[in-house]
Amino acid sequence: MDSRPRETDAPGDPANGAAPPPAAACLLISDPDTDKAAASMSVSVGYFCDPDGLEGLAHFLEHMLFYASKKYPIEDSYSKYIAEHGGSTNAFTSTERTNFYFDVNSDSLHDALDRFAQFFIKPLMSPDAVHREIKAVDSENQKNLLSDPWRMSQLQNHLCDENHPYHKFGTGNWDTLEVKAKEKGLDTRLELIKFYDSHYSANLMKLVVYGKDSLDNLQNLVENKFCDIRDIGRKPFSFPGHPCSSEHLQILVKAVPIKQGHTLRILWPITPNVRCYKEGPCKYISHLIGHEGEGSLFYILKKLGWAISLEAGEGDWSYDFSFFSVVIRLTDEGQEHMEDAVGLLFRYITLLQTSGTPKWIFDELQTICETGFHYRDKGPPIHYVVNISSNMQIFPPEDWLIASSMPSKFSPDAIQNILNELTPGNVRIFWESKRFEGQTNLTEPWYGTSYSVEAVPPSIIQKWVAEAPEEDLHLPKPNIFIPRDLSLKNVEEKVSVPFMLRKTPLSRLWYKPDTMFFTPKAYIKMDFHCPLSQSSPESAVLTDVFTRLLMDYLNDYAYDAQVAGLYYAVKPNDTGFQVTMVGYNDKMRTLLETVIGKIAEFEVRVDRFSVIKEAMTKEYENFKFRQPYQQVLYYCSLMLDEQAWPWDEEFSALSHLEASDLGNFLPHLLAKTFIECYFAGNIEPNEAKSVIQHVEDVLFNAPISVCKPLSPSQHLARRIVKLEKGLRYYYPAMCLNHQDENSALLHYIQTHQDNVKQNVLLHLLALIGKQPAFHQLRSVEQLGYIALLRQRNDSGVRGLQFIIQSTVKDPANLDARVENFLKMFESTLYQMSDAEFKSNVRALIDMKLEKYKNIREESAFFWGEISEGTLKFDRKEAEVAALRELKKEELIDFFNDHVKVNAPQKKILSIQVYGGLHTAEYQTIVQNAPPPQSCEITDIYSFRRSRPLYGSFRGGFGQMKL
Repeated sequence: MDSRPRETDAPGDPANGAAPPPAAACLLISDPDTDKAAASMSVSVGYFCDPDGLEGLAHFLEHMLFYASKKYPIEDSYSKYIAEHGGSTNAFTSTERTNFYFDVNSDSLHDALDRFAQFFIKPLMSPDAVHREIKAVDSENQKNLLSDPWRMSQLQNHLCDENHPYHKFGTGNWDTLEVKAKEKGLDTRLELIKFYDSHYSANLMKLVVYGKDSLDNLQNLVENKFCDIRDIGRKPFSFPGHPCSSEHLQILVKAVPIKQGHTLRILWPITPNVRCYKEGPCKYISHLIGHEGEGSLFYILKKLGWAISLEAGEGDWSYDFSFFSVVIRLTDEGQEHMEDAVGLLFRYITLLQTSGTPKWIFDELQTICETGFHYRDKGPPIHYVVNISSNMQIFPPEDWLIASSMPSKFSPDAIQNILNELTPGNVRIFWESKRFEGQTNLTEPWYGTSYSVEAVPPSIIQKWVAEAPEEDLHLPKPNIFIPRDLSLKNVEEKVSVPFMLRKTPLSRLWYKPDTMFFTPKAYIKMDFHCPLSQSSPESAVLTDVFTRLLMDYLNDYAYDAQVAGLYYAVKPNDTGFQVTMVGYNDKMRTLLETVIGKIAEFEVRVDRFSVIKEAMTKEYENFKFRQPYQQVLYYCSLMLDEQAWPWDEEFSALSHLEASDLGNFLPHLLAKTFIECYFAGNIEPNEAKSVIQHVEDVLFNAPISVCKPLSPSQHLARRIVKLEKGLRYYYPAMCLNHQDENSALLHYIQTHQDNVKQNVLLHLLALIGKQPAFHQLRSVEQLGYIALLRQRNDSGVRGLQFIIQSTVKDPANLDARVENFLKMFESTLYQMSDAEFKSNVRALIDMKLEKYKNIREESAFFWGEISEGTLKFDRKEAEVAALRELKKEELIDFFNDHVKVNAPQKKILSIQVYGGLHTAEYQTIVQNAPPPQSCEITDIYSFRRSRPLYGSFRGGFGQMKL
């Protein structure tokens, strides 16, 4: 992969002694092997530039640039082109920058760039489009109104200097962009055009283009496409000064969140790390304050039963200001000991201030960062270009690629300078809990968060430090998981797909050596099939508690592994539980054997059981605060998956459980177990076999072993409900959170079970329909910010699903709009030319042939085939072969049979969640008789029991072709 920076000269006027404005810059990346091309334009204009009284204008402009341009006046033609050529597109507006980006099949980069460049040359902003898109911005804001991260972030912005732009509300809504603008006699469209003309100048733009062409060809392409962007020599926007004056420091803010849980955020204004990024003082300090090993702040808080998690690091920052934050999620008991927790934090900071700055810690971090950079997995080009275009706005050209990821200069002074800013005199404490309901006297204006503010002078915090319990806080020990052996194994098997390496009545081992990536990394999956795990809501919850406790016990020892780039997880799944490991292979066996040892000798610790149970209780209580679109997805899975237990039954089961129940349950859970394993990457076959032999010896062959082999009849199979042909099922439900005004619809069309020909027909239909659905349902009809069409795959049972979240129409109405869209789309499909059809097929073939970029991607595909039991390791090749033979008539026949409105074979499930604005409509639909060819589902479980099921590919060895 080759890259070349290119700067273009921008006019400046050095004669008056002022520094010339910055120049536009472009970084070109040539990767001859890439399947995807990508580009990102970062413009150094963000919502800090919003005119007073027009909150959200910069964000609104970001939305509007997608619509149309003078060269491509048909609305949505840019997004349509990208979608039809295997790509995706998006943008975001931050405080000081707006970033526009896309990816596309690599052969389509030229035309995609031509359309993209028009954003910055001559966009069209028609009055009609402006009016409609204000509604989309408003819907986006509606989606965030009951989201705690958005609410708490805005509260922090609110409690600072009103004259600093950090105080602003950046999203915008109908009120700020339409109502208030009109009251002031402003025309939002004219203000938008004025803002664009005065702010968007080439010299404030940084472009990254990633393609398979040579650098010379890419340079010619970019110069040709982007040469017409206006350069008005715009002076860069700067926002000097810190958002917080003295009145915004030494405060304790009590805030009421939407969700259950207690969160403590301790913030300090600090010198931005970007000013000394080669020394990396914040990386050093956050590594220590955020450490979770023995002697760390979190280790002590956890031991005391006060904390569930702790994160530390630099939060919101720019070149002019920054905040260092420590975020602690507290237990109920920790909530009662907030002052002690803050006291222990300041005591740990004092320890760091007084114990010098050991160089070995910096050296360790430097080694981890350098190894991480050297062996970084290749990722999607779209993520890479966004990252680099953002870096280009901040760092000098020689550091565009690495930015601040690799500290290289050890500076005790830089570290001490930051530590000296983390003082009681400089602190802002935000404390969030439902327990403060009724105890607050203020309301944040944009999100309506209730809060109160009280002073906490340094003398109070010194008192908390003095009264906090005496605990053995100390620096971490050297990290034993830093990889030393980074050599590549010489494996003789040069296979392109996994094969079965070992099979016993206890386990099955699939193996795939690394033949593509050549990095010192491995990937391990181990599925523990335990039939008891899903036998009841109680069993499902107990299995979940067990895996969480296992992770909890491992944390003190294995936290260092994650720091060093070796990641692990133990999680419940639909057949039992799963152990995953990915990262450097050097110390992977050591870690895996530790995990297996913990399973074998597992004991329930009552104190930790209580903490886990409390955390899970809050998660279940917070289920009702999920966004309505998440609720319809939940109901759909619950109805289709024969094995799924409802959240309220699991919650009820959890409330009655004690530690002794888990102690009694575990021997039974593990009494019948089969382990399905997958080893891939830089690992030799004999080592893989010996690891699994060790696992069997520890779990099954020990003198006192809990595990016994699973009999063939006990293998679990996940089976999916088969809907009725020619019938539309619908399930209306009120939103679980009655305060949420948003409604949601999931309109699911079930088509077939895993079949190569039908899979590609469905995928092609989804590819062709995706952008027209978005354009019609969101851009034209403005039903809501979330309006999408995508494929659905439940254990090999496939279909299409429309998902819409809306305040403007109730779900039954949304359902009618989906049917209306399908009638419109029908004519689009029938009128499609042969050339268009072939172009779409080519785009899908390119997507199917996209190479895996790293071992995670490759393993995710192969493991999916193994865990579902389909074992179609050549799936992509088979689907491409089917696509090459596909005829347009076959696509139309598939549409007519399965998707067309009123098709006799069509199988529909319409899930409708009614928000607070649509209560009356909910009452109407449940009282009215079902329309013809429709059936209301009033009881999910009766429905599930009454329906036939699709067969499963899983379970046992019978149909497997090996």
